[in-house]
Amino acid sequence: MEDLTGKVALVTGASRGVGAATAIALAEAGCRVGCAARATRGSPQRTAGTLDDTVDAIAERGGEAIALPTNLATDDEVDSMVDRTLEHFGRLDVLVNNAAITFVGDLDIPLHRYDLVMQVNLRAPLLALRRAVPHLRVGGGSVVNVSSVAALHPYPSLMAYGMSKVALERLTLDAAAQLAADGVAVNCFRIDVPVASEGFVANTPGADHANWEPPAVAAEGILWMLRQPATYTGRRESMFALRHREGIMASRVPNPPTVPPPTVLSDGLVPVGATTFEEPYPDR
Repeated sequence: MEDLTGKVALVTGASRGVGAATAIALAEAGCRVGCAARATRGSPQRTAGTLDDTVDAIAERGGEAIALPTNLATDDEVDSMVDRTLEHFGRLDVLVNNAAITFVGDLDIPLHRYDLVMQVNLRAPLLALRRAVPHLRVGGGSVVNVSSVAALHPYPSLMAYGMSKVALERLTLDAAAQLAADGVAVNCFRIDVPVASEGFVANTPGADHANWEPPAVAAEGILWMLRQPATYTGRRESMFALRHREGIMASRVPNPPTVPPPTVLSDGLVPVGATTFEEPYPDR
């Protein structure tokens, strides 16, 4: 397993959920962490959590982190996020493209929402990776892109979100092939076990969240991937399968799932049923 001590990591979506948990876990592993998201105490979003909360949690654990207020829907801010991390810490070794947004809608989704989903969930990770690559090459860096089971199964009302995630998985494979000779690993962590991130809880107000894992469980899997040698690359890991194969990410809920989720793209006319997702912010 690779030692992360002294490395510099950049995590998107670090104000809450899996991103915040991953940033904290990286700091506990010895990384200095750039935490990127929109929400700050001075400019909070409607979903709970801010960059300041994450940075404070890291400082309380004796770690070092900086808040990088960033709107991933703006190309220049994505580049600036990477540049500010480098200016502050002097290097960049780890990139975790975790941030994502979800809007309810299928073929009828308003195009401005579709464009925003693709901008944040797919274009921003591509831009961040392109900006980071010259620096990741210096010491043989590592990238993890965070995906979802919605990439493989057509859940109702999540069409654009699922499209963005399956494309992110393809980006992972192509980037891994292009960067392997430089010792840069690019992998994908697919969340296919229910995780109670603030965003998905907000999108599913009527669901029973009693058996949704806390975000720290997913963060453990992401760190496991980042600790692998550079030869471990181009992998798209299922959270469920990784838990059972490696004996990591022990469940913290009473009744964890026992039925394996899909690991290949669904084919044919797939029964989808009714949606459990609701639009928490209809004015966007």
